[in-house]
Amino acid sequence: MKDISHTLDTELGERFAGLFLGGAVGDALGLPAENLSPARIQKLWGGTWRMRFVWGRGITSDDTEHAAMVAQALLEHPDDPLAFQRALAWKLRWWFASLPAGVGLATARACLKLWVGFPAGRSAVNSGGSGPAMRSAIIGAYFADDPVKRRDFVLASSRLTHRGWQAETAALAVAECAAMAVQPGGPAATGTIMSSLESLSPEREWQKLLSEMGDGLAKGDSVAAFVERLGLKRGVTGYALHVVPVAVYAWLRNPGDFRAALVAALDCGGDTDTVGAIAGALAGAAEGKRGIPEEWLSGIWEWPRSIGFLERVGARLASQKDQGRPLGSVGYFWPGVLPRNALFLVVVLLHGLRRLAPPY
Repeated sequence: MKDISHTLDTELGERFAGLFLGGAVGDALGLPAENLSPARIQKLWGGTWRMRFVWGRGITSDDTEHAAMVAQALLEHPDDPLAFQRALAWKLRWWFASLPAGVGLATARACLKLWVGFPAGRSAVNSGGSGPAMRSAIIGAYFADDPVKRRDFVLASSRLTHRGWQAETAALAVAECAAMAVQPGGPAATGTIMSSLESLSPEREWQKLLSEMGDGLAKGDSVAAFVERLGLKRGVTGYALHVVPVAVYAWLRNPGDFRAALVAALDCGGDTDTVGAIAGALAGAAEGKRGIPEEWLSGIWEWPRSIGFLERVGARLASQKDQGRPLGSVGYFWPGVLPRNALFLVVVLLHGLRRLAPPY
C-alpha cells in the first residue's frame, strides 16, 4: 500500500523547494536592475532577463538570506512564536555582523538596537518598508493549515524590525498568498485569495489597492498597466504597499507560468530584487521546483548558502511538518559568509560604476 504520509511529505517538500528556489531566482535576476527605471532596463538589456550579476552568473541578496533565516528559526521553534522571534533575532544579529551589502535602513537600525541590548519585542523601528514581506512567504506556506499560527508567526517576524500597519499588512498578505499557493490540488481561486487579502486590514489605502488589483485582474490588464495605475511608471518603490501588490498581481495575472509572472514583475523596474523574490516565491510555491526555468536556476552562483542548502532547508521543513516535532536548523559553512559578502560588495560597487555609463 502506498505510504500517504510520505507522498504528502514529498509533495510539500517540492512546494517548499519551489518557494525557496523561486524566490532566489527572482532575487538574483532582479538584483542587477535594482532601482533602475523600466526604460533604462530596456536600453541596457533589451528586455532579456538572464543571470548577469557577475560573469554571467546570479547572486542572491538579503531577500533570500532573510527567507532562509526565518526557515531556520522555524526548524528550531515551530510551536512558540516568541521563542521563534528570539531565535530569529539572534540570526539577524549575526547576519548584520557579517556586513551584508544593501541592507535596508529600517532593518539596519533594528539590528543595531538588538546588538545594544534591546529585547526582540522592542527592536522594531517605524517603517513601511518591505523587509518583513520578503521573509514571510515560508511562514505562510508552513502554516497553510493554521491561520492563527500563520498570523502570530508573521507578526513575530515583522515586529523584530518594522513597526507599522503597512509593513505588517504586506507581510501578512504574502503569507496568505503562499498559504493559498500550496493548497493540495493547486492554488486557491483568485477570488478566494482576494477575499482573504481584504480581511487583513480595514485601512482605506489597503482596501483601495485591492480594489485596483481586482479591477485590473477582471479586465485582464497587464502588470505594467496595473503599475501605471499606481503611479509607478519610473519603477516600484521599496514601500511595502507598492512592492507586495505588484508582486502578487504579477503572480495572479500569470497563473501556472513562472517565467511570465517573473518577467512581468521585473519589467516594472525599481525594487526589482524584492519584487522578483516575492513573485518568484509565490509562483515557485504554486508550481514547485519543476516549474522554474532550469537556465535561471542553474545560473545562480551562491555559497555557502547555496541552492543545495536552500533545497535541504525546504526538505527538512517538509519532514518536520510531517513528523510534528522540531528537527533543528540545517548546517552550512558559516565562516564563508564574511568573504562571500566582501566579494558581493565589490561587485555591487562595480555595478554602481557601470550605471554611470551610457546608454541612458
